Amino acid sequence: MQFAHKYMVANSDGEVPSDPAEFLQLLKKIWFDLYFRERGGRPDSSGFEHVFVGEIKEKNGEKEVSGFHNWVQFYLSEKRGEVNYKGYIKPRSRSDAETNADDQILTLQFEWHGVEKKVGTSFIGVSPEFEMALYTICFLVGQEQNTIELDTGDDCFELNCRCYKMARDKIGTSFVEASAHWEE
Repeated sequence: MQFAHKYMVANSDGEVPSDPAEFLQLLKKIWFDLYFRERGGRPDSSGFEHVFVGEIKEKNGEKEVSGFHNWVQFYLSEKRGEVNYKGYIKPRSRSDAETNADDQILTLQFEWHGVEKKVGTSFIGVSPEFEMALYTICFLVGQEQNTIELDTGDDCFELNCRCYKMARDKIGTSFVEASAHWEE
């Protein structure tokens, strides 16, 4: 996160504070301050909860899983028997790259507490700090959609890192989509 902080200070036109304590306050605000997802509702959600934990919400009488983009939460929920894994969706490939055990981005289908998540993309095996740093960069100095090329050493991915605001100044959601995959 320290590297990400330096990058954001250098690329933010003064909007990201250089003082570490002020930056920490900004992180708390954008990730942990509560807001409401539905008009007229009460503040009951945060960017961190949505992205790293997941939420079950009701829309038009149907329940759906919202957020839940973190592999650690997926692993722990699956271990407790709360997740029913239904499979993955292979990203488009620039070559004959295979989806295999060393891939670090997967698009999954699953049920969580009996509620379906039709499509959810997660990094696999990366630290929550890496994810939080990447999503914070996209939120503070990027756009809603950010094209990123990730080289893992074995595979390369072209990613679209999406980051949407809630309540004007907080992270509503952030996640990656693998738009291409190839091997070096």
